[in-house]
Amino acid sequence: MNPPDWAALNIPFVGVGCIVTRGDGKFLLVRNHGGGWSPPGGHLDFGESLSACAARETLEETGVRVSGVEFVAITNDRWPDADKHYLTVWMRADALMSNDPLADDPVEIAESGWFAPDALPTPLALYFNNLLAGRCLPVAPLNLPFAIQRGAGDDTPA
Repeated sequence: MNPPDWAALNIPFVGVGCIVTRGDGKFLLVRNHGGGWSPPGGHLDFGESLSACAARETLEETGVRVSGVEFVAITNDRWPDADKHYLTVWMRADALMSNDPLADDPVEIAESGWFAPDALPTPLALYFNNLLAGRCLPVAPLNLPFAIQRGAGDDTPA
């Protein structure tokens, strides 16, 4: 039996992003080959827990090990031009080492680095923009390691 063509089913996928912080208040971002910056993350594997996925994707993409993984929020991310739809589950974690990250997955990741919340690189990926703009549930997560920047017209949660 052939596996289904998931894109043809028109169902949302589940992504998991991991906001990794270190002792100096900076957090880890990766840049994909399309140019967008975001915390490390990827697809939730069948049978995998959210915390295990966040830790696995962070390690695979950056070589950074994490601890204290916990839930933050969910964004509803849609790219109408690409006919893609994701529910992104945002987790947070502490880095177990504060050395410079390595882009361990050159197929997916072009660059990675530690950034202060007030000095973010650009452009940011759509799903990370949605989180930063407060287009998430809960709208103002209590354990987000930086302030959400809500702009005019951002009253509607994900």
